[in-house]
Amino acid sequence: MKTQFLPALRLTLAMLVLCCIVYPAIVWAAAQLAPGQGDGVQLSQNGRVVGFANVGQKFSQPGYFNTRPSAVDYNAQGSGGSNKGPSNPEYLATVKARLDTLLQQNPGLTAAQVPAELVTASGSGLDPHLSPQGALVQVARVARARGVAPARLRELIRANTSSGVLAPQAVNVLRLNLALDALAPARK
Repeated sequence: MKTQFLPALRLTLAMLVLCCIVYPAIVWAAAQLAPGQGDGVQLSQNGRVVGFANVGQKFSQPGYFNTRPSAVDYNAQGSGGSNKGPSNPEYLATVKARLDTLLQQNPGLTAAQVPAELVTASGSGLDPHLSPQGALVQVARVARARGVAPARLRELIRANTSSGVLAPQAVNVLRLNLALDALAPARK
């Protein structure tokens, strides 16, 4: 037993230093290179912080573009999906209810025109992005609520569409809605 104790103690101390000091220091250093230095990128409007660029938020008023549904009600402290598969009856009922609500909010839109991202939550439940198509199907509703020409809203979507080297095109919904408020303030 004495011959095993010292190697076990040395291994425990080495792993303690590695896992509790070295690894967190490497992660912290890498975060310092990211936008926001690991604290996220805050977005402000009129000098007031309104959210973070990479955390989804709920928009339910007709004058705003809706984001993806969230299985965690947009709570960044407990991100996660629903863990229900596509054949789960409860999940299918939830998706059907979301689709029905979306179609009711967007008259003239058909189920075939609705991108899946508007009725299904992301794996984290906090995805702040939509595809350009996910934003474009909402143009008629937002234009009607804001009194803005649909062509102007399509331009706004194009201006707020980005893509990475390996990433598909995406629209950050919070940035889009902030640009929308700057273009045409919401009606009271």
